[in-house]
Amino acid sequence: MTARQKKVLRITLTKSPIGYSERQKRTVQALGLRRMNQSVEQTDSPVLQGMLTKVGHLVTVEEVS
Repeated sequence: MTARQKKVLRITLTKSPIGYSERQKRTVQALGLRRMNQSVEQTDSPVLQGMLTKVGHLVTVEEVS
């Protein structure tokens, strides 16, 4: 993989953040997710990986080819 080819991840909100901490709700919003079953595509980075670690129980992640 060269520097120009970055991994793209499709992130889907599969579980509601209601009932979870405000910090986790804000992390879901920062990922660009607003509604259940909504998907967004983000370029992989260490920052994104940290966010996904914190809300991994609420989202599903798949790599886009």
